[in-house]
Amino acid sequence: MKNLLVCLVFIVASADAFSQKVVFVIIDGVEAEVFERVATPNMDAIAKTGGYTRAYVGGERGGYSETPTISAPGYNNLITGTWGNKHNVWGNSIKKPNYNYWSVYRFIEELAPEKETAIFSTWLDNRTKLVGEGLEAAGKVMIDYHFDGFELDEKAFPHDKERLFMHSIDEHVVNEASRYIKEKGPDFSWVYLEYTDDMGHAHGNTEKTDEAIRMADDQMGRIWEAIQYRQKEKGEQWMMFITTDHGRSAESGGKDHGGQSDRERTTWMVMGGGQPNAYFTKEQNAIVDILPTALRFMGIEPTKERMYELDGVPLSGSVSVYNPGATLADNKIKLTWKAIDKAGEVKILLATTNNFETGGTDTYTEIGSVKAGKEGFEIDLKKYPSNFYKVVIEGKYNSVGRWVKR
Repeated sequence: MKNLLVCLVFIVASADAFSQKVVFVIIDGVEAEVFERVATPNMDAIAKTGGYTRAYVGGERGGYSETPTISAPGYNNLITGTWGNKHNVWGNSIKKPNYNYWSVYRFIEELAPEKETAIFSTWLDNRTKLVGEGLEAAGKVMIDYHFDGFELDEKAFPHDKERLFMHSIDEHVVNEASRYIKEKGPDFSWVYLEYTDDMGHAHGNTEKTDEAIRMADDQMGRIWEAIQYRQKEKGEQWMMFITTDHGRSAESGGKDHGGQSDRERTTWMVMGGGQPNAYFTKEQNAIVDILPTALRFMGIEPTKERMYELDGVPLSGSVSVYNPGATLADNKIKLTWKAIDKAGEVKILLATTNNFETGGTDTYTEIGSVKAGKEGFEIDLKKYPSNFYKVVIEGKYNSVGRWVKR
């Protein structure tokens, strides 16, 4: 009887793990101020099941992780949970991605290969270059179902100057995403839509862009309806994240982007179906926070070394620390952070190499431990001569890290 009970517990736990599913959506190029002025009833309804917050892209302004507020770097921030200094995507040409920083698809394929994945995208490069499907360097990751590349089919979608063909492609992608999610329920899906960005570039902060956002809201309603069907009919738990990849420049009237102004960096995110934690909206959250949130929700736990490389903090579940800082002076690193689990202990770990960047491993030394609520620690570097350091602050529930260069 005891063995039977153990088996039953295992079966129930396994069923729960398989029923937790995630959808990422990028609605391209919608800055926060414009998004918030437009009526979006469907996304408002989705946010009521989770939350809404402003967010940011662009890494640390003026710091080593500063990343252009351009589309492809923004997408890779999302799917790898890292900034440009790690994933090495600096523009839309996607010249030399560093696949040592895994995409969400590789995390799933390596750590939970039984899970099914999908991508529904208005831009083929998301699958072929950013995920690097089938490439040796990217781990030969194969997505179970893809629906993309229609921007190359000018017969089915004749290109026009107003770029209405792109809205037609977005509609095609959303309709298929809604159908496939409802019928097949893949464990992870990424949906990417472009039309809003096209309208921003052409028309700036005008009614044309507002209308494109309203169209996107209608599209989100259809995907959410499919998710609700799965939740009701299949008893599954779903988390949906809707966000954007960059804001837009005030100087250009909302037509351009790529810099580090507040409006170009300030974005937003809708979280549906999840329970926000104490970190959510505590400060402006980042696009890199979404990946660790999704992995946690799906029950996927990366190795510690891979967790140390992530730049984000989970937006649901327990969190120990966030917002790490580090300054180098007098041969000492002065660390700071903010604590949520103030009574818990944090370990301070130090590595003097960055072998991870080229596919190797780094050796971390535990320098000490302290109550998280102290929110500070000093490392004397006399015993650790180097021109480069990786510092990790590891709490019970999560870790955060910084690079320090002489």
